[in-house]
Amino acid sequence: MYKYRGVNISIVEGDITKIESDAIVNAANNTLLGGGGVDGAIHRAGGPMILEQCKRIGGCPTGEARITTAGNMPSKYVIHTVGPIYKDGKQGESELLYRAYYNSLKLLAEYNLKTIAFPSISTGVYAYPKQEACHIAVKAVMDFVDNEAGIERVMFVLFSKDDYLLYKDILDGTICNKLD
Repeated sequence: MYKYRGVNISIVEGDITKIESDAIVNAANNTLLGGGGVDGAIHRAGGPMILEQCKRIGGCPTGEARITTAGNMPSKYVIHTVGPIYKDGKQGESELLYRAYYNSLKLLAEYNLKTIAFPSISTGVYAYPKQEACHIAVKAVMDFVDNEAGIERVMFVLFSKDDYLLYKDILDGTICNKLD
C-alpha cells in the first residue's frame, strides 16, 4: 500500500470483477457494447443491466468516460473509458490514455464516490506498451490527487503476476519518492 497526499494507492493481482469498490473501471471500446478482455469480463460478470445502460448511453469517444451500474458485481458502479489503440506512439496515444484515466477520476468525483479500481487500460489487444502505460496511469492519478479532493483509495488491479510486478516497480520508484 502506498500513500500519496492522503490517498491510499494499492496494486492487486486478481480479477477486477470481484473487487469491492465504489467504482471499477472498464477498459471499453467506443461502442460500450462489450468485447474481449476486461470489457467482456465486466459485461459477463455484471449481467444484462450493464449492456442495457450502455446501449442508452450510445458510445464513448476515446479518452472520455461514462458511468453505469455494476449490476451483479460487488462494486457500485462501472466507469467505462476508452483508451487508444497503440499505433506508433506519435498519434497522440499518450494524451488519450492519460485522459482516459483522468476523466475516469473526474467522473468518480462528480458522483461523490471515494474509491476506484483500474485495470491496465489499452495494454491488451490495443497493444499499448505496458511500462509506458503504467507511467501514464500513475501520473494521471497523481495529477488528479494534486488538483482534486475527496478521493480516498485508488487500486490498480492487474490480471497477471508480470503486470503486478511492473506496477509495483514503477510505484516504488514514483510514489515512494513523493510520500506524505
